[in-house]
Amino acid sequence: MSVSRREVVAVSVAVVLTAAAFVVPRLHLPVVTPLLNASPDRFRDFADTAPIFGWWNAHVGPGTVPAIAIGVAAVLWGPALAARLPWRAVPWAAWATSCAWAFSLAMVDGWQRGFAGRLTARHEYLRQVPTIDDVGEAVRTFAGRILDYQPDSWITHVSGHPPGALLTFVWLDRIGLGGGAWAGMLCLLAGSSAAAAIVVAVRALSDEDMARRAAPFVAVAPTAIWIAVSADGYFTGVAAWGIALLALAVTGSVRWPVLAAVGAGLLLGWGIFCNYGLGLMALPAVAVLISARSRRSLLTALVPAVLAALVVVAIFALAGFWWLDGYHLVQERYWQGIANDRPFVYWGWANLASVVCAIGLGSVAGLSRVFDLAALRRRSGLHLVVLGALLSIVAADLSRLSKAETERIWLPFMVWLVASAALLPQKSHRWWLALNVVGALAVNHLIFTNW
Repeated sequence: MSVSRREVVAVSVAVVLTAAAFVVPRLHLPVVTPLLNASPDRFRDFADTAPIFGWWNAHVGPGTVPAIAIGVAAVLWGPALAARLPWRAVPWAAWATSCAWAFSLAMVDGWQRGFAGRLTARHEYLRQVPTIDDVGEAVRTFAGRILDYQPDSWITHVSGHPPGALLTFVWLDRIGLGGGAWAGMLCLLAGSSAAAAIVVAVRALSDEDMARRAAPFVAVAPTAIWIAVSADGYFTGVAAWGIALLALAVTGSVRWPVLAAVGAGLLLGWGIFCNYGLGLMALPAVAVLISARSRRSLLTALVPAVLAALVVVAIFALAGFWWLDGYHLVQERYWQGIANDRPFVYWGWANLASVVCAIGLGSVAGLSRVFDLAALRRRSGLHLVVLGALLSIVAADLSRLSKAETERIWLPFMVWLVASAALLPQKSHRWWLALNVVGALAVNHLIFTNW
């Protein structure tokens, strides 16, 4: 296996950054610390494994053997299988593998603690679901209940997101699929489907060979640790399919590009009403549009997508919720909480270390090949969309509204970074894939993650 200098430099920097992020909190420095004004108990609760949110807990569980088996199989046979399967089977295989991989990693912590009980915690959406008797009233009064220290304030996760997130779990409950297991299943299925969406998008933006190369990496990405057990997994799936449909529309890879564009607009529009941060998906979306080969293909994708997204905005506005009002209020709520005790002087760079943990060193090596001026000049779609996702992360970091927990919060952006591993020489794929798998297994078995 030959490794270029750029890959060595990228991985070395990532290793040093990550090591520093884990070591610095143990130095108990007065300013460069993950948590200010913290007693030993509070530090353990909120910064024990900084920059990852969780607690040190070396453990195994029911998911250990299946997770190892899936990881080993992906490394040994994944690239060859992705190259030989009929194309139509590749996205389905990526989705199925990603789903099994994510579920196995969750089950390392056991059924209740690792899966069914995660979304029933006191700050989670499911605690709020029983209080919703009138959906229309909940939407109309949503913004007025965002700020903390009010008698009817929303619980933490509900207040931190637009109403679409809560509505999803309310509707799931209304159709008889209430409780943590069903909610977790929704997040698992939607989040793992991002693997299929990315493969579809890469084929449209680049070519089939590149999509096949990306498939094993997105199927067993370390991001799966947080996809199976957090609502951000659901948001990730929504956003990923929005970008994939936009890519299909821009490139004319489907029979009806206008319908694909409408689907993209509806999904991306719905996404920003599930998570304010998904407004930054505009950057990968613009990257996809830049890759258009003609003005006609650009307009065919852009106009229907924008109009469809505006329909979603209009529906919520008519229902009584204005996105900008919620966004400004949620910033106030953010600073009412623990954010004041999380200094940017640590999290400004430690957030990026959590990204390394979530995407794996193999993906970091792939990112070193995204900064290819020749590819960018010819508007290579894969290079552009990965760069767009990377810029979204930088923007989110500099906003200071994402301090800690970014291994979960930035999932919709990070899954696209994993696809950059397809740019690595094929002879090295098994090596980098193995590094990603080992990293994911290590994190999941050494840390009891909060999600």
